[in-house]
Amino acid sequence: MDTQSPAIAIKKISKQYRGAADFALHGLSLQVMPGEVYGFLGSNGAGKSTTIRCLLNFIQPTSGTATILGKDIVNDSLAIKQNVGYLSGDVALYRRMTGQEFLSYMAGLQPLKRPGYLKALTRTFRAELNKPLEQLSKGNRQKIGLLQAFMHEPEILILDEPTSGLDPLMQEEFFNLIRISKARGATVFLSSHDFAEVQRMCDRIGFLRGGKLVSEETIADLVQKAAHTYDITFSGEPPVAELKRIKNAVVELTLTNHVRVSLEGELTPLFRVLARYRVMRLDQQEVDLQDQFMRFYGEEK
Repeated sequence: MDTQSPAIAIKKISKQYRGAADFALHGLSLQVMPGEVYGFLGSNGAGKSTTIRCLLNFIQPTSGTATILGKDIVNDSLAIKQNVGYLSGDVALYRRMTGQEFLSYMAGLQPLKRPGYLKALTRTFRAELNKPLEQLSKGNRQKIGLLQAFMHEPEILILDEPTSGLDPLMQEEFFNLIRISKARGATVFLSSHDFAEVQRMCDRIGFLRGGKLVSEETIADLVQKAAHTYDITFSGEPPVAELKRIKNAVVELTLTNHVRVSLEGELTPLFRVLARYRVMRLDQQEVDLQDQFMRFYGEEK
C-alpha cells in the first residue's frame, strides 16, 4: 500500500441507533497513516466502540463512509478482515473451549505467518491454554483475546480497551508488543479512557466527546502546549510580583524563599526574571498531559 495513503480513513460518519433521540456518532472524520499508533480517547459512552463496530462492519453507519487499506468498510468487509487483528472491548469467547482449542480454531480460519510467533506470545503473556475459557479470570481471558488479535501479525490492529483486566506486569508486556508491531510496520487504532496508557503508546490522539471529534493532537504538540511547572528556590525573598506579571504564569509561594511557577507557552520571560536574582535550585516537574485531557472532559457530566 502507498505509505502516503491513509491506512484508515473515516469520512463524516454518523450513527444513530434505532429508537435513540441522539446520535452515537456525529460527522466523525479522521485519518490514520500506515505505521501509526492512533489513540482514540474518550469517556464511557463517547462513541469509541460504535466507531470500531462501524469500521469492522458489525454495524453500518447511518451516513458517511470509511476505508481500511483503501477498501470500503461495507462493500469490502470480508477482504478487510483478512488484514485486521481485532480485540473487542468486552471479550466474548467460546466458553467451553480451552484456550488452545480456541486459538487453533482461529488459526484454522486464517493460517499463521509464523507458528512460532504464537508460542512466543503465549510465553510472554503467560497465557493459560489448558483450562476451559469459562474458568479463566477476566485478565486471563483478555490475554487469550490479545493472542488471537496479534498472532496473525496483521497489517491493521483495531483494539478496544486492550489493557482491561491486565495486571501492571502484563500491561508492560502489551506496551512492548505495540512497539514491536509498530516497528514491523503495523498500523494500530486503539480506544481507551485511560490517558496515561494512550500517552505511552500513541503517536497521535483523537479526543472523542458526545460522538464528535473535539480535538486531534500529536504527543509532541500536547507537550508543547501543556503548562510547564518549575519549583524555584531563591537565596532571598522571591520576586513574586515580577513573576506574576509574566503572561500566562501561575505563581504560588510555597515557602519564604520558594515558589512554584506554571507557565504555558514561551519560557524566555521567566528566565529573564530569574537571571536578575540568585537562584539556588530549579526543578522542573514532569509535564502532566492529563491536564490537556481534562480541558475536554473536566466539565462533562
